[in-house]
Amino acid sequence: MTKRTETTRARLLKAARTEFAAYGIAGARVDRIAERAGVNKQRIYANFGDKEQLFQHVVGDALDELSAVVTLDGDTDPASYVARVFDYHRARPELLRLLLWEALHYGEQPLPDEEGRTALYEAKLSSLAEQLGEPLSLDTRHLLLSLIGLAAWPQITPQLARLIVGPDVHEDQAQERLRDHITGFVRSATSTAPSVPETGTDGAA
Repeated sequence: MTKRTETTRARLLKAARTEFAAYGIAGARVDRIAERAGVNKQRIYANFGDKEQLFQHVVGDALDELSAVVTLDGDTDPASYVARVFDYHRARPELLRLLLWEALHYGEQPLPDEEGRTALYEAKLSSLAEQLGEPLSLDTRHLLLSLIGLAAWPQITPQLARLIVGPDVHEDQAQERLRDHITGFVRSATSTAPSVPETGTDGAA
């Protein structure tokens, strides 16, 4: 791939991310993407195929960026992971918007890159299980889904956060307090529960 082609692809992906985040798959227009990127729209078909394939490239790139910036490995505790995901989505809301449009478009149908996306989360699940010192289980899967939900929900539904927390919720200081509350909740929820003393046959401790 020549440098010129790489530059064109990068410009198209950047323009497409903006377009898809604003309008979704159905509402996005190829001519607007091409105009924003400063290229002929035939370059989109030559580089990515149709609009739906372009959307999947955009989502895949956005997820790769998140995975590169916010790692989940054996040294990352769940609360720290949630804090970093929270900060990432707060600074870069496009990914969440893309995922919401994707959910609306595909519903319960398999995604075009279902296997690749599953592999991405399997790696995160293995790292989470390692950090917890437990084998990978259904509980681990429930936990990762919960962690991502806690970190992302205030940015997914900013209106709900405003109605519940107050009109100043999106100011920097309020966002920091919200993040601290969520991470504190996660830290408490994932800490090792104290063992329950065994009881004798008469019910006495």
